[in-house]
Amino acid sequence: MNDLKAMQCFVRALELGSLSAAARELETTQPSVSKLIAALEKQLGARLLTRGSSGLTPTEPGKRFYERTKRILEEYDEALADVRGLTERPQGLLRINAPVSLGVLRLNALLLEFMAQYPEIEVELILNDRFVDLTEENVDLALRLGGALPPNVIARRVATSPRMLVAAPAYLRKHPPLTHPTDLGQHNFLRFAWLTTGDQLELSGPDGERATVIAQGRYRANSSLAIRDGLLLGAGLCITPAWLVSDLLESGQLVRVLPQWSGPANEAFLLYPERRYRPLRARLLTEFLSERIGQLPGFEA
Repeated sequence: MNDLKAMQCFVRALELGSLSAAARELETTQPSVSKLIAALEKQLGARLLTRGSSGLTPTEPGKRFYERTKRILEEYDEALADVRGLTERPQGLLRINAPVSLGVLRLNALLLEFMAQYPEIEVELILNDRFVDLTEENVDLALRLGGALPPNVIARRVATSPRMLVAAPAYLRKHPPLTHPTDLGQHNFLRFAWLTTGDQLELSGPDGERATVIAQGRYRANSSLAIRDGLLLGAGLCITPAWLVSDLLESGQLVRVLPQWSGPANEAFLLYPERRYRPLRARLLTEFLSERIGQLPGFEA
């Protein structure tokens, strides 16, 4: 039995939750993965995994073996990188995760610029608006905006983006004027469906003044690209991070509403798994994005 291959199968099967998922990632078959793990269990004289309707669950010996095996595999990867010179030569695949709108509007161009600098690095960009398990989904680096950060990751804050009230000029011409946050109750409000604060807006104004407003609106979307489009169509107003609309504000397609008032800033974090070894390509991209995101329109370092 190939002990190293068996350990890799065991670790990834447990992290991905199924033998078939581990087989796909390791470019082998599900029966092969099953046989290797079974042989490993026989060699150890202990059951490592239980298989149920909800997926794979480690036994108590399996939990202990996983923690040690994970460290062994990371050390092995580091040794390989050192011998092959990969610690000095940036190459290989990077899997990046980011929110859809940020990826489309801002991150995509940065990653292409990074790849132009390092022609031997490949990038796989996965865009979605949910927090992913970096280890389970084999993600090297994730870019996240605000919210509670997941456990078992290293989080590095790289920028903030002011949150402001915006609307299209055409919308404002057709609706009552706004002079104070209390006027917002008379307006159609476009809201992100996943906001934990719901319809409640917390705003900060001049001289430390604060206001809490319950927004009125019939339209919610779980995509900030949809919100952006709704604003352009004159469907209502919204409180949004500056990075999402900075170009539209500059062109005059949108304008700030109550410009002396703003919401809590949107914080941008780079996340990567808690492990001792990170390949050079991942470290280079982390430093590149740490420097460049704060320079993007609508962001502040």
